[in-house]
Amino acid sequence: MHIIQEAAFIVVLAVAGYLFSKKARQIYRNIMLGRPEALTDEPEKRWRNLLLLAFGQKKMFRNPLVAVLHFIVYAGFIIINLEVLEILLDGILGKHRLFAEPLGGFYTFLINSFELLAAGVLIACSIFLVRRNIVKVKRLNSKDLTGWPKSDANYILITEIVLMSLFLTMNAADTLLQQRGYSHYGEAVTGNFWVSSILQPLFAGFSSGALEGLERTCWWLHILGILAFLNYLPYSKHLHIVLAFPNAYFARLKPMGRMKNMPDIQKEVLYAMQPELAPTEPAEPHRFGARDVMDLSWKNVLDAYSCTECGRCTAACPANITGKKLSPRKIMMDTRDRAEEIGENINKNGQFTDDGKSLVRDYITEEELRACTTCNACVQECPVSISPLDIILQLRRYLVMEESSAPAEWNGMFSNIENNFAPWKFSPDDRDKWVTEN
Repeated sequence: MHIIQEAAFIVVLAVAGYLFSKKARQIYRNIMLGRPEALTDEPEKRWRNLLLLAFGQKKMFRNPLVAVLHFIVYAGFIIINLEVLEILLDGILGKHRLFAEPLGGFYTFLINSFELLAAGVLIACSIFLVRRNIVKVKRLNSKDLTGWPKSDANYILITEIVLMSLFLTMNAADTLLQQRGYSHYGEAVTGNFWVSSILQPLFAGFSSGALEGLERTCWWLHILGILAFLNYLPYSKHLHIVLAFPNAYFARLKPMGRMKNMPDIQKEVLYAMQPELAPTEPAEPHRFGARDVMDLSWKNVLDAYSCTECGRCTAACPANITGKKLSPRKIMMDTRDRAEEIGENINKNGQFTDDGKSLVRDYITEEELRACTTCNACVQECPVSISPLDIILQLRRYLVMEESSAPAEWNGMFSNIENNFAPWKFSPDDRDKWVTEN
């Protein structure tokens, strides 16, 4: 019987690992569809960002209560995975509580710590469900977060609650069986654990056979749930659990107010002013700005996949606050959706085949792009160093530079800058006249 369970577990583990690695490779390929961008300078600052923003969740603590609850869920997810390691080894080797004997009393301390975290996760996830579905926090229930994205968060929270409940129930049944010296359970005497011992009276009347069935059922459902969660992760906003770390490390370190110049435009201006510097061979034409995901940088696409969909960017956006269609959160979600669509196209055809669509217009409208004030509020608020503004600027540059699509007010300003070297319709010679008028 044990051999059958071990074989079944190994098969399930292998299938789950294969499916996750396959999807992970596809996501990596989709991210690398973007243009190259060098982001490896100043490694000390980058490691500091990773520790403070990803591990320490520094920006979350602007709202201390929510930050503490989120940190409990985050810590529970990371730390309880140490307990999952034991479950995996038990399943592969056919053992029971493999680490109990070598770790001794420290093992009991670890499981007690895990149980306290599990209880914290149960409480925190319950509060988050209430905030989303009963209190209806505005940024979690806005019109740009409907359908699957809204349901996704609820599914994850419910899954966390179920997994933690299974873990505590498994421990309660296990320790009761230890006390009875039943079968192999009596060989790993750990004593009662702090939280699961509270549940023991619920199962004290069970027969030993029923308790074993309960413990095994919880064990299997717990590990199968974790493997299912692992494969659900790449399709969910909770992929940020993994990608927040590289995204924080590769964050742009320049001041937020400094916009990147377009080297191709700078060269065009230089060659116009100094024709002798122009190359004799005509250069391959480059696209100005970005029309689709392939025109963005790989960091922009990584940003999109790292988005937590928390809505802090949209809640802080002055354009959105005043009723404009722009939502920085939607910009990131649309970019990720388009990258996924391109990835599916590649999976189907072996390489990308033009589908007649693009990120501009098919996903993100001109109205959204023009509403942006470039104030950087979205960048400032993002807890994982995402920059919706960088994507907006590149898409907007494409519209202006490639399609000459700009509001009349913008075109007037561009013309004035070109002719008068300033946004206003005054000759440079007349610019100082206001000083002498009075």
